[in-house]
Amino acid sequence: MNNLVNDRRNRLQLLNWQLQLNQQHNVNSMLMLQVLQNNRRVQRRRRQRRTVWVRPWLERRVELGQYACLMEELQVEDVRSFKNFLRMDPAMFQELVDRLIPRLTKEDTSYRKSLTPGLKLSITLRYLASGDNYHSLMYGFRVPHNSISILIREVCEAIIAEYADEVIDCPTLEQQWRRIADQFSTRWHFHHCLGALDGKHITIQCPNKAGSEYCNYKGFNSIILMALVDGALLTRRTTPSHTRCSACWQ
Repeated sequence: MNNLVNDRRNRLQLLNWQLQLNQQHNVNSMLMLQVLQNNRRVQRRRRQRRTVWVRPWLERRVELGQYACLMEELQVEDVRSFKNFLRMDPAMFQELVDRLIPRLTKEDTSYRKSLTPGLKLSITLRYLASGDNYHSLMYGFRVPHNSISILIREVCEAIIAEYADEVIDCPTLEQQWRRIADQFSTRWHFHHCLGALDGKHITIQCPNKAGSEYCNYKGFNSIILMALVDGALLTRRTTPSHTRCSACWQ
């Protein structure tokens, strides 16, 4: 009986040692796998090290980019096309540039020159007007797509900060509301109207783990840009003599 008990103890002890060895082997295998993955990541980073700081064709934006060439031609030769390109006439565009210079100007570095405020503004307005992706804007304006993804948000925040106090001002008195209604009535023939509201889908890249939150009925991801204006800022393509039901504008 004692021999049988000792044999069972020995077998149990051997099984226990074998389980410990297998567990340790699995741990070592996982560590080796992590080490191999880290080595591969390091090797990839070494392979992907940039050979040049800025691609040569991007540096020629001053001579061949849309801001330096196309927009200057449109401003001189075809103002209507300039307005169609940025949804803004040259005078308004220059006013925006002048007011945003202190907020958008950055110092040049020893590696590269900073982007001018006018170039940043034109890229942002073209993006908001057309919904082009960053790569399409990159080849047109000769600005890297990763820089475009940063400067668009920067320009939008600068516009809000610059114009918030004087543009986003809701009337509080009855006389102010009547003045707006008179503008719509006399200038645009929309009676009893206090504001014009419209929206636009701005194409975006879907954020991580967003699901279908930003997916619209047109089949792409976007956020909605809403604009509300009074009678002094409203512009429309129809002639002033054209009448329309004013109830939908109230």
